Amino acid sequence: MSVDVLIPTCERPAELAVTLSGLAAQDFPDFAVHVADQSDGDASYDSAPARTMVRALRYRGHPVHLSRNLPRRGLAQQRNYLLDRSTADYVLFLDDDVWLEPGALERLHSAITELGCGLVGNAVTGLSFLEDRRPHELAPYEEWPGAPEPEQLMPGTREWQRWTLHNAANPTHLSERVADRPKWTAYKVAWIGGCVMFDREALVSVGGFEFWQELPAEHCGEDVLAQMKVMAKYGGAGILPTGAVHLESPTTVVNRDTEAYDVVPREDHD
Repeated sequence: MSVDVLIPTCERPAELAVTLSGLAAQDFPDFAVHVADQSDGDASYDSAPARTMVRALRYRGHPVHLSRNLPRRGLAQQRNYLLDRSTADYVLFLDDDVWLEPGALERLHSAITELGCGLVGNAVTGLSFLEDRRPHELAPYEEWPGAPEPEQLMPGTREWQRWTLHNAANPTHLSERVADRPKWTAYKVAWIGGCVMFDREALVSVGGFEFWQELPAEHCGEDVLAQMKVMAKYGGAGILPTGAVHLESPTTVVNRDTEAYDVVPREDHD
């Protein structure tokens, strides 16, 4: 398989079914799906709608691997667990509350293979904010003129201010700017939440999510830290138009007191 889609999930049967339905509607032929569940009770994939979407994916020729990863040791460990089970050239970390529009997976794969960088992603958009336009938050927008270059992205820097690009429905409003272009557009990011495709070898070369062992079980920002490490060495980009829609369900990561990049030693970020 060219792409392994890696989905960490916990206590989200309805959301997972929607996420899987988006994958089942992709035309890109060469991907498998790995779902790792950490629910206290029945696994999220044990609901009838999720099981139906698993069958639909398998019917269309996409292997689907379902597993439990317990006890919970934090999202970094959960992501590392999934990465260890992947074998594809590229891995798409897809959150369990994100619906992908048709064509999104093809665009992501096209972009990362053509750009030759460490990661690309679709920022998730909140469609309930469509009428909430925030031009001041779009000010940091800057396109990559060619292949993305390695960047040291750290809190407090000018480049870090790009995080505002992905608030609310900003990704949709940015997508409108490039709607008449024939293919995807690569732009500079601080990080991307919810839908990120990595060159698997690049991610593994910087340690993947092995830093989970340095974190308490309750943490956040593990995806940000991994992206910082990959972009520092290989570069990365956001891709427009975004095809990732946030389902806007309440977060399952309630305790956000510990940011991964504040805990892992600075030298481990490089």
